[in-house]
Amino acid sequence: MSLSPAPRGHRLSPAPPSPSSNAGRAGTTPSLLAPGVEHDPYPLYRSLRESFPLVRDELLGAWLLSRYSDVRAALGDARLGPPVTGRPGPGHRGLLEPVLRAAAERTAYVLARRVSGRREVDLVAEFSAWLPAAAAVAALGLPWEDAARVREWCRTGSARADGVHPDLGALLRPHVARRRARPGADLLSALCGARTDGQALSDDTVTALAGTLLTGGGEATALALASFLANLLDHPAQLDLVRARPGLIPGAWAESLRRDPPTPVVLRRASAPIALGGTTLPTGSVVACLIGSAGRDPFRFADPDRYDIFRADPAHLAFGAGAHFCPAATLAGLAAECGLRALLDAMPGLRLAPGFRPAPRGIIARAPRLLLVRPC
Repeated sequence: MSLSPAPRGHRLSPAPPSPSSNAGRAGTTPSLLAPGVEHDPYPLYRSLRESFPLVRDELLGAWLLSRYSDVRAALGDARLGPPVTGRPGPGHRGLLEPVLRAAAERTAYVLARRVSGRREVDLVAEFSAWLPAAAAVAALGLPWEDAARVREWCRTGSARADGVHPDLGALLRPHVARRRARPGADLLSALCGARTDGQALSDDTVTALAGTLLTGGGEATALALASFLANLLDHPAQLDLVRARPGLIPGAWAESLRRDPPTPVVLRRASAPIALGGTTLPTGSVVACLIGSAGRDPFRFADPDRYDIFRADPAHLAFGAGAHFCPAATLAGLAAECGLRALLDAMPGLRLAPGFRPAPRGIIARAPRLLLVRPC
């Protein structure tokens, strides 16, 4: 796989040679479940990239893949991954984005205005935890109270292999039936009226698409938004640049996803024998794609620990790899853009509370769980 060249003026560190396998070095290999990794996984990631690019983590029950090129290739391999159902094709992008943007803008401004008059605010509990799910619910034209239910389903992680909560179908089917009979101006009505190759989408397809959007507006997007706000607030000079030049927001968002992805570990299962790092893994093997390690691989990124909104090619893997249109990624990007704009509009002097520094934690899901700010 060819990689984009490094920005001019930067020198990338050479990658260490890849051993064919580290499986025989039992007793010396680190584990994601070792004490302290939840709070600071980066020394472990560095050790894995340098000495254990493919290794069996017995405690986790999975093979660890840590280098950027290997993780990117694995994420794009059809033999590694859960079944993908109900995902919109590129033709649905024009249908989804305008409605999602309008809903994200309205929801973000409501949430931002609600907390703008307080002396101190936790942006995780009061903003980032609510915006993605509430925006998805608003876009679909569902009742506001459903936002709390969807948020809780996504927070507890009670989902099937395809990422959709088992109760979402029961929630959505009555709304689909009503939109079929009496369409409105919401996204669910648009999906009910959409056609592919001249055929209307089935109820199951509409329900799956709406469910994918709702789960995409769940915990991972909320965590990504919390990390994005934390990165900018923790780098006030860069926040000032974004405040003055809102066109920098997409780059700042992509850089945050590279440096601090919301799901640093993505588990995949091999549906067929697959060769990785000179070792053939049998069918059924679980592979842990370490997104958090890949995003800080010095062979791919210069000065990878630094947050830099001007990084020329963040090339994050937070929402997978490949050209497939992902509604979760679309919603997340809109939540980041509209959310930051709304916060800066409602709170022009937004800054971290005195003495507070964001402290991300977690292995499978990682972000600050507390983000104390002063509105002005």
